[in-house]
Amino acid sequence: MQDTENFRAETRAWLEANCPPAMRQPLTQEQIVWSGSTVKFANDDQRVWFERMRDRGWFAPDWPAELGGGGLAPKQARIVEQEMLRLACRPPQFNLGVWMLGPVLLELGTEAQKREHLPPMMEGRMRWCQGFSEPNAGSDLASLKTSARVDENGDFVVNGSKIWTSYGDAADWMYALVRTDTTVKKQQGISFVLIDMKSHGVTVKPIELISGKSSFCEVFFDDVRVPARQLIGPLNGGWTVAKKLLQHERAAMSKFSEGAAPSHDALAVARPYLYDEDGTLLEPVWRDRLAALLMDSHAFSLTHQRVKEEGMARMDISGPSSIMKLVQTEQEVAKYELLTQLMGQRGLSWEGSEFSADEHDICRLWLLAKTYTISGGSSEVQLNIIAKRVLGLPG
Repeated sequence: MQDTENFRAETRAWLEANCPPAMRQPLTQEQIVWSGSTVKFANDDQRVWFERMRDRGWFAPDWPAELGGGGLAPKQARIVEQEMLRLACRPPQFNLGVWMLGPVLLELGTEAQKREHLPPMMEGRMRWCQGFSEPNAGSDLASLKTSARVDENGDFVVNGSKIWTSYGDAADWMYALVRTDTTVKKQQGISFVLIDMKSHGVTVKPIELISGKSSFCEVFFDDVRVPARQLIGPLNGGWTVAKKLLQHERAAMSKFSEGAAPSHDALAVARPYLYDEDGTLLEPVWRDRLAALLMDSHAFSLTHQRVKEEGMARMDISGPSSIMKLVQTEQEVAKYELLTQLMGQRGLSWEGSEFSADEHDICRLWLLAKTYTISGGSSEVQLNIIAKRVLGLPG
């Protein structure tokens, strides 16, 4: 216990000394620092925070130190997270490789694959995107058609397309599912490969969203050559690899609950609309709805912490991971629905209006929140997974 408390005190002191005050303010969409070969910083504070956490290995505190991680025990890594939350420290980088692909490589990758791909993640110089969804596959992921034939050298030649690829236009690499056997059941003929987005034959086209953002893309493959060493897991064994990765994806989606993505403090936004200038409550029904939303959010945060502790104890959290993703994304939608209703016309403001930039952001995130209930597995798919795998209901 004493060692744990000493580590907590040392961690707290280090964070207080090394996290700039500006990096303890609420995060906006424009202030996200994405890792990658062309990482960009809006100011020196972002760069300093990024570099200090990178050099300490705390992009992934519990990864092996020889691969660039922090080399911490799971309990110590959780203390780092807790102390960052206590100080409201922003994530030093956003990196789908660290959050999703990295844990799979640590478990299933060869030593050569780990050495090739994990250190660049830990140095923040490689940006990853996910190539799972396809135009005619939708939520039936196993129906994918993108093909990868093996050539005379044992390498893959990939043809087809992916859709709803988040930030595919900015990514350096993609982890993707491809069909390598059409003669077996659809889940059995899929392989998991890593594709260099600079490869000849890769074309990326952004998709415009209702919020005005273009984070989603279409990606097309025309005879794209992928070396055999970029196959993760066995040939035609990609479905098992993908299921492991999706558990990490749902956990990453639930990071919204711990401040790892832009969101608003519902109470701070709502307060001016609940009371008049002398502090008189205007409409009790709005207060009650807001209180219910805040209680749900707090209950989710506590549950999220419990599930993380269960994961550290090597318990099966595949079911809770689906529940967490479902609940968190639906809570984000509920929050922005309530705020836009409470704010009235001001909640629907856009550029060129008379209202503030923060109120423009409310409208954008209200629209964007709806996409979270689709990405990473739609709410309907999550409900089916929960019914079957958690509650044991018949199909």
